[in-house]
Amino acid sequence: MTKIYQAGSQAAYAGPEEWFTGTVRVDPLFAAEEPARTSGGSVTFEPGARTAWHTHPLGQRLIVTAGFGYVQTWGEPAREIRPGDVVSIPPHEKHWHGAGPTTALTHIALQEAQDGKVVEWLEKVTDEQYGVK
Repeated sequence: MTKIYQAGSQAAYAGPEEWFTGTVRVDPLFAAEEPARTSGGSVTFEPGARTAWHTHPLGQRLIVTAGFGYVQTWGEPAREIRPGDVVSIPPHEKHWHGAGPTTALTHIALQEAQDGKVVEWLEKVTDEQYGVK
């Protein structure tokens, strides 16, 4: 049966401090329901906020809906992301994403679970690593 997830029907929550730096709000959109394994959420980062370094077992797609920010793959320079951009992150690629230093960022994050797991959180991005202009 077709299911509608009514806007605002799921409580938003603050991004946990151990996985994020700065103020982050996560608005769940939908959970994976067997046999599907894709889940999605809208994530808003206040200026300067960002994820910790992390990987996804089956990769991730980010759809930027508002603001300005960055995504960075380990060993590469940070890259700008803006509304309308779609970021495709391959499986197991160490990366972070978040807002610019003076501008908030909102994106929809889509990821698939493998053996019940969608993400592996690693160390936090330091201020020096974040040092984007």
